[in-house]
Amino acid sequence: MINEVTLLHGWESFYVIVGSSAGALIGLQFVVITLIAEMPLSRSDAQAGEAFATPSVVHFGVVLLLSAVLSAPWQGMGKVAILWGLVGHGGIVYSFIVTRRMRKQTAYKPVLEDWLFHVLLPLVAYAMLAASAYAAHSYERGVLFFVAASALLLLFIGIHNAWDAVTYHVFVRRRGKPKS
Repeated sequence: MINEVTLLHGWESFYVIVGSSAGALIGLQFVVITLIAEMPLSRSDAQAGEAFATPSVVHFGVVLLLSAVLSAPWQGMGKVAILWGLVGHGGIVYSFIVTRRMRKQTAYKPVLEDWLFHVLLPLVAYAMLAASAYAAHSYERGVLFFVAASALLLLFIGIHNAWDAVTYHVFVRRRGKPKS
């Protein structure tokens, strides 16, 4: 058995960087929402927000949570693996909720890129997180790379989706161009 305290200790810098980034990006999301709050909002726009904006904050929040949990001074990986496994399973369920919301909203017709970045890639990240929890006992060192990859993937998905939403509001909605 690998010394688990040392094993987790080596990841502190990674999670400080990733967690801080996620926290800062959550703050920026709130700033952006505040800045566009003056725009008239219909019921379909609110549904689109639930489908497209909320998941970015959720993904950033998950990255922040994972960073905090994995930076804590655990005495072993068993309990922390259960926690990240629960987060992974919750994320899988949330991916299906996002899918339903994307289909239900009428403000915007999702394209392939939207399905990829709002459903498929988050589902992959959360599934890797859940699967790594099951493998944590047997492959202690290797699963930490999968947890890190999941966190990084969720961070980049959130960045992509946040940028996509901002550019949509600036270049389509604000300028009054027809919505696609």
